Amino acid sequence: MELSRFCLALLATAFVSSLANAQTTTVLYKERVVEIEQTLPDASDLWVKPADLTRINDFELKPQGACLAELCIPVLQDRDSDLYVTRQNQGWFNVTELADILQQSWTTDYGARVWSFGGMPVDRRAFFESAEAPNFSLSDREGNPVRLSDYRGKQVLILTWASW
Repeated sequence: MELSRFCLALLATAFVSSLANAQTTTVLYKERVVEIEQTLPDASDLWVKPADLTRINDFELKPQGACLAELCIPVLQDRDSDLYVTRQNQGWFNVTELADILQQSWTTDYGARVWSFGGMPVDRRAFFESAEAPNFSLSDREGNPVRLSDYRGKQVLILTWASW
């Protein structure tokens, strides 16, 4: 009995030590570069503290779930789940699982501790529903700026190409 308590204490100490010695993790999303000081060690998922979730993608962990404006993804917080776990009295949120639920693409360089998240399809829905291109500006042949909004209400054909 005493040996098992010692083993548990040793494992807990090693776990806390691994958290304390963890390197900084970099998360890229939209134009953000967010440095995360502490993540939960995991071979395949990015687990962050709930406050870091908000820094990464503006989602806020509320009692009803992970919410962004009107969108709320239910999250069980009273027991461990795919989205939320508690370790050493600290809650951890699985950012990659949320991305999978939202059908958001992501990639990582595990060695460099860098995670990159693509746009959320839910963010692009309004664009597709309105069928209206976002405004942008380019220079014409004489160097004068031309804005798409200058042609609002008119039919416009936009051709693009790339040399690669």
